[in-house]
Amino acid sequence: MTINWFPGHMHKSRKQIAELMPRVDVVVEVLDARLPDASSNPLLTELRRGRPCLKILNKCDLADPRVTDDWIKAFEARSRQIRALAVSAVRPRDLMRLSRLCRSLAPSRGVPGKPLRILVVGIPNVGKSTLINSLAGRRIAKVGDKPAITKAPQQVDLRNGLLLVDTPGVLAPNLADQQAALRLAASGAIGDNAMDYQLVAQFLVEFLRQHYPSLLQERFGLGELPEESEVLLEAIGRQRGCLAAGGVVDRQRAAETLLRDLQSGRLGRITLEFPEAVAKVSANVAKSGAKQP
Repeated sequence: MTINWFPGHMHKSRKQIAELMPRVDVVVEVLDARLPDASSNPLLTELRRGRPCLKILNKCDLADPRVTDDWIKAFEARSRQIRALAVSAVRPRDLMRLSRLCRSLAPSRGVPGKPLRILVVGIPNVGKSTLINSLAGRRIAKVGDKPAITKAPQQVDLRNGLLLVDTPGVLAPNLADQQAALRLAASGAIGDNAMDYQLVAQFLVEFLRQHYPSLLQERFGLGELPEESEVLLEAIGRQRGCLAAGGVVDRQRAAETLLRDLQSGRLGRITLEFPEAVAKVSANVAKSGAKQP
């Protein structure tokens, strides 16, 4: 099954962002700290047209802290116009640096009569609305545990010289990199009707077996991990009591259990992609493209 999720309202939101961009000073792109590359959108880079950008690695409390530090360094090495900050939007104290970094990117704004206009963008379910509510200190933007909650731009005056615009989540219309699509699906950024739970879970257990085996063993009480992803998923299902008639493992329930544990953080602090691996894939793609006539 190919994962390709682009709800109709996202076409409209892409146009809205393009119309708003000339009237903003700084773009805050909210990313999922567990997959900073897959949760970014090349379209937003194009629409930004050189405007300063602060990349927020949200949900950092769910991500591997060492890898998060590597991502921050990788982003800031790309351009002087890019800064990066790891936060958990549900912890207001994490957001204290955000306004300072935004002001440093547009030092002529944020004074009386010249508010610093900040466009908050990102793909669905990365926590844009939670971030805005935390900054405002009150519930303004709609929040939910499903992707695509925000449907229209919302403007928020923080009354401290900062003016925020929250936008609907925008995902690339064609998820050509299906490995990235699987990481997005595992994180909860893809709608249920556009993904195969068992396929995503098999991808996830294989990744975890290679990079975070001890977390699998601790969470599910497993000894030596099977090398086959299907067998490993069944072992997880059996340990968690995901059984059908006759004691057969219900692989759908096992898959849902594993993905819920990842998304909630009960599985541990896990990052699904690493800067060096993403850079290598990008280089290979560019090299392949250059060879084509």
